[in-house]
Amino acid sequence: MYELGFFSPANSNNRYLGIWYKKIATGTVVWVANRELPLSNTSGTFRITSEGLLQLSCCGDTVIWSSTSSAFVRYTNPVAQLLDTGNFVVKDGNSTDQTNFIWQSFDYPGDILLPEMKLGKDFVTGISRNLTSWKSPNDPSPGQYLIYVDTNGYPQVFILGQGLVTRIIRFGPWNGVRFSGLPDENPNPVYSVDFVVTQKEVYYISELKTSTIQMIRLMWDGSVVILRWNNQNRDWFVFANGLLDMCNAYGLCGPYGTCNINKTPPCSCMDGSEPKRLDEWNMGDWSSGCQLKVPLDCQVPEDFRKIRGMKFPDTRKSWYNQSMTLGECEMACRKNCSCTAYANIDIRRGGSGCILWFGELMDLKVCDERQDLYIRMPASLLKVDGLTVSESDTNKMIRVLTITFSILLVLLGLSLAAYVRNKKKKRSNTKGRGRRVHALDKKYSDVEKDDLDLNFISLSKVVKATNNFSIDNKLGQGGFGPVYKGVLENGQEIAVKKLSETSQQGYEEFYNEVVCVARLQHRNLVKLLGYCMDGDERILIYEYLANKSLDLYLFDETKSSMLKWPLRLDIIHGIAKGMLYLHQDSRHRIIHRDLKASNILLDSDMNPKISDFGLAREFGGDQITAKTLKVVGTYGYISPEYAIHGHFSVKSDVFSFGVLVLEMVSGKKNRGFSHEDVGDNLLGHAWRLYREGKCLEFMSPSLRDSCIVSEVERTTHVGLLCVQNLAQDRPTMSSVVMMLDDDGVLPPPKEPAFFLGEGLPNSNPVLAGVDEATITMLEPR
Repeated sequence: MYELGFFSPANSNNRYLGIWYKKIATGTVVWVANRELPLSNTSGTFRITSEGLLQLSCCGDTVIWSSTSSAFVRYTNPVAQLLDTGNFVVKDGNSTDQTNFIWQSFDYPGDILLPEMKLGKDFVTGISRNLTSWKSPNDPSPGQYLIYVDTNGYPQVFILGQGLVTRIIRFGPWNGVRFSGLPDENPNPVYSVDFVVTQKEVYYISELKTSTIQMIRLMWDGSVVILRWNNQNRDWFVFANGLLDMCNAYGLCGPYGTCNINKTPPCSCMDGSEPKRLDEWNMGDWSSGCQLKVPLDCQVPEDFRKIRGMKFPDTRKSWYNQSMTLGECEMACRKNCSCTAYANIDIRRGGSGCILWFGELMDLKVCDERQDLYIRMPASLLKVDGLTVSESDTNKMIRVLTITFSILLVLLGLSLAAYVRNKKKKRSNTKGRGRRVHALDKKYSDVEKDDLDLNFISLSKVVKATNNFSIDNKLGQGGFGPVYKGVLENGQEIAVKKLSETSQQGYEEFYNEVVCVARLQHRNLVKLLGYCMDGDERILIYEYLANKSLDLYLFDETKSSMLKWPLRLDIIHGIAKGMLYLHQDSRHRIIHRDLKASNILLDSDMNPKISDFGLAREFGGDQITAKTLKVVGTYGYISPEYAIHGHFSVKSDVFSFGVLVLEMVSGKKNRGFSHEDVGDNLLGHAWRLYREGKCLEFMSPSLRDSCIVSEVERTTHVGLLCVQNLAQDRPTMSSVVMMLDDDGVLPPPKEPAFFLGEGLPNSNPVLAGVDEATITMLEPR
């Protein structure tokens, strides 16, 4: 099933000793020996020594890679063998115990975890079996990401990123069946998993029950996938993704903060606690977390709140005993003032084992978890109507809840009666005004059910705020309609977008923008304050951003000098983080479809905010791409697969972002740009200069006094990766953010989209007539 030999990655002359699948998935390498020091030619030799060492040499006797051994013992018959499991082993050929290996490749994994391979640590030998990503798809050298088992406290699994120092994902702790917080797959007919914790070793292992071919892979961009082989299609497919949702990101909501993917925003403070820094919390930065409203103090009465359906907190500051009962666990926690929570370790057989947490509780996530977590809190925070919640007060609680429930029923009845009365009154008023009922209004009944945090603002207030839509208040004109500045009665400045009768957009775009933006909260997204629907009027009310749109600065010869390189780089980072939120971190995956300079607004501190979601589309579940017969967007920013075939995905937005990055670096518009010598468009011009090592010639001359050369070159490189012709070659926004932040090696960009090549005249690509798609290009605003 497996084969050992020398190979060269695609687009590389380097040679490596590796193991790959022999009869299926030709070229899928599962292990590499000399990851850090490749052969530069075909003169390499591979041999086994009398000490049982494997050695890879080149250029004579220069050893560039060697296996290890615990002791230099001479063997009369050392044997190297590639097993059916994919494990390459060295053993003593004269020994009767053929399972006692001198050395094995399974002890030194690369980026792939095969069935029967351990991930973890051997305390006897000191061997740590970790997964390390490749540096790029075609470079097996160690990359920026690592999966390892952390044995501080009760063991759990982490993914490190950004130079192997930042924890980005945490799995665990193991609850006897699965890692806490992950879906329950048992019983699984295809494979079984286990997590073994003993005094000698700690490891995760999987075993296949059928002939299915499967592996776990840590990708070069930090994503973790379970790949299965499809015999019918003769290709791998992603069976599962390790980053299930944004709540898997480590510590997203900070200490005592809980993450719930089904809520907007996802972070909230658990009962009895409040945000540490309310201003940051309200801006969508939850990293500082929460704190108990009353600090823990052993001098005052304390008790435990039982919580179910929660991923267990980070266990690096914990203590555990696998034989204690839950009662003994509670007593141990009560006796230690530093203990903040306790629980059973194992959920099987009614629960067993004990784990105690010390210090703040970090990385909590709401999930379908069957394990109870007991969190220590001051008794004053556990009171309901003056009665402390405890096992001994069950009857009192029942009485309290019964009375409370009765009162709620009465209030609910009164509220329902008032709601019906108001609905009838509104319906009567609507008929009286002769108001045209549009299909959109029916959709809005669903919006109201969603309980969006959005204000309805009457038309009279909007008219007053804008001085009756005075021309003096007009800020500009967009595809939706005119935009006016206004001031509400409380003095708050607003921006008012009024749907024009002649607009290329309409009611659907209005509805789309209201629903999309109202559900999104991020510091790099414009904030929608409210809306107005009155007769045929459709109006959106946004926060007012003093510095208007990015294009007014970027493409203006005078104002562009205000955008020094550090500021441009900050703006690029802000846009990238906003797009990452839309694609991955928000509850609803949003494809913007019209990202461009004019849709980036700047606040008083020049912080970027993405705006105009009228053309955005929401993806649900595992959907990764869609097709439309009506292609909408702005020429110069739209990706080729979308323009020509109507296919759009997150990679369509990545393309638009790449165009915007190259415009930020050059100060030139992609649309209408033509290089005088070879007729390149902006993307082709950037790529040609990159290949020639002349990235600084692509940079705007106004940046020469403020730029850092390495940053300009790296940013241009990232922009070119984003505008590659094939969508599958472009990185995700999570990878883009990491590439912008890191200083690691980047893969070389392939030819950009709409690149005209040598000697071809400059002409616009043909966008109509393919797949019978109707192309509706919007002009830049």
